[in-house]
Amino acid sequence: MSGTAATTATGSEAGTTARATAGAPAGTAALAPVFVRLKLSLLRNGLRQSSGRRAAYLMSVVVTLLVAAAQLFGLIVLRGNDHAGTVVVMLTAVLALGWAVMPLFFSSGDETLDPTRLVMLPLRPRPLTAALLAASLVGIGPLFTLCLVVGSAVATAHSAVAALVSVVAVPLVLLLCVALARAVATANIRLLTSRKGRDLAVLSGLLIAVGIQVVNFGAQRLSDAGGLAALAPVARFVRWLPPASAIGAVDSASEGAYGRAVLQLLLSGVALVAVMYVWQRSMVKLMTAPDGSTLAAAEPSRKESGRGLGPALARLLPGRLRAEGRTGPVVLRSLRYVWRDPKTKAAWVTSLAIGLIVPLFNALQGTGTIYFACFAAGMLGVQMYNQFGQDTSAFWMVALTISSTRDAYLELRARALALLVITLPYSALVTVATAGLLGDWRALPEALGLSFALLGAMLATGAVSSARFPYSIPQDSTYKNVAPGQAGLAWLSIFGGMLGAALLCAPVIALTIWLHVSGADDWTWLLLPVGTVYGALVTTGGLRLAAPRTAARLPEILTAVSKG
Repeated sequence: MSGTAATTATGSEAGTTARATAGAPAGTAALAPVFVRLKLSLLRNGLRQSSGRRAAYLMSVVVTLLVAAAQLFGLIVLRGNDHAGTVVVMLTAVLALGWAVMPLFFSSGDETLDPTRLVMLPLRPRPLTAALLAASLVGIGPLFTLCLVVGSAVATAHSAVAALVSVVAVPLVLLLCVALARAVATANIRLLTSRKGRDLAVLSGLLIAVGIQVVNFGAQRLSDAGGLAALAPVARFVRWLPPASAIGAVDSASEGAYGRAVLQLLLSGVALVAVMYVWQRSMVKLMTAPDGSTLAAAEPSRKESGRGLGPALARLLPGRLRAEGRTGPVVLRSLRYVWRDPKTKAAWVTSLAIGLIVPLFNALQGTGTIYFACFAAGMLGVQMYNQFGQDTSAFWMVALTISSTRDAYLELRARALALLVITLPYSALVTVATAGLLGDWRALPEALGLSFALLGAMLATGAVSSARFPYSIPQDSTYKNVAPGQAGLAWLSIFGGMLGAALLCAPVIALTIWLHVSGADDWTWLLLPVGTVYGALVTTGGLRLAAPRTAARLPEILTAVSKG
């Protein structure tokens, strides 16, 4: 919820909380209803702010309920299957892992995850922890989890005793998942509200995408290994890990192993008590220990120059380039953007990950070709597009230093060099790894040549596109990468530039095809030097073409990139 909603809700409920605690320490029974109402007030006031927010929330509720209903139906249908116990135990373990990890990436979605808002209220830690746990059960996530856990219990409960065990196991799993999420969020709340925490939020989409690819790859491997039977050894171990052990207890009770069922339930119960204790201790420490920002004056001053990843990478440049007046500082500034700016870092990490995942996963699945390694060069080459938009309104300081075509050329060349410091070795590494997984070492030189030619073409078209179609990148929104009204410019800049890069690579691609068609496979190694030289020439030509446009269009560029 937004800060306004939080302020309104907190203001309306703070008096109630204070009255509940006046005269004597408040117990859990007194606090829990108050915090549940506080959670509902936060939700209600947030939805009142705009019809768009209400529509988005209602849509998410509908989609979640539909998915939960489908999952519940699927688990009920699974009842009686030989592998039902394996499936529900692994599902519960994945649910718990999701609850433990998601607060690190989506903490901004629920302001009640921040217990520092309650520091000034006269509340004791134990009832406060229990009340926060009760409030945490209000939401879409707990409802979705409850549906899956109920379906898991139905799928494995085949006797009256197992049904009784499931009555204890289902709420135990739900409480443990929610408590685990709150304990993780509380222990890391200062990280989540810092710049590094915002970096994690920006990168959450990438991790989800990577996770989907991993799940897809695992499902294919599982199918090749003989289906769900291959998971049985893992499930036998996981069923002793809380909270999966609670669902494992239902399965054990169905098999008549009542002693094992009791032990598995006890494991989940002990885990819940331990998580609640850790959560309580973290909350006490958070509310009583000083924040690091209050101790900043006591820390020795740190010199930023020469520290961090950016300066280390900048040292890889030849000494002559680092000694030039503009090149060294521009390269260092660009690399520092990569390391420090959340959106720039997210774009780079996404490109690095996808450029690695596509060729390697296809190679591992046996459906790939070494030419997929060009994805690495292509994904990283995209970072050359909209170079000035990455500076946002701070570009005016760069514009003050550009007074001629020569200055513009040196600026663009330095930015391209900053990209090459990372992209050249990375592209080579991905290509070599792909060749190794495929066992196709003979095609390594031509794949490297094509990658370097593609990289040079994208650097060239990226420089021209940056000068011709600049657009702003909003800094006030985590998920918006184009300012309102500039979507057409962004599409034209990126996709028009990529089409131009494909056309520029046509000669090297044609040479590759001709060598293979003519039977001159022994000469394909020539593509490595040819592609390298061609990429360097194309890059230089693109930079020289973009430099006069940049120098002539500085006012327009500055206006375009400052709109966000």
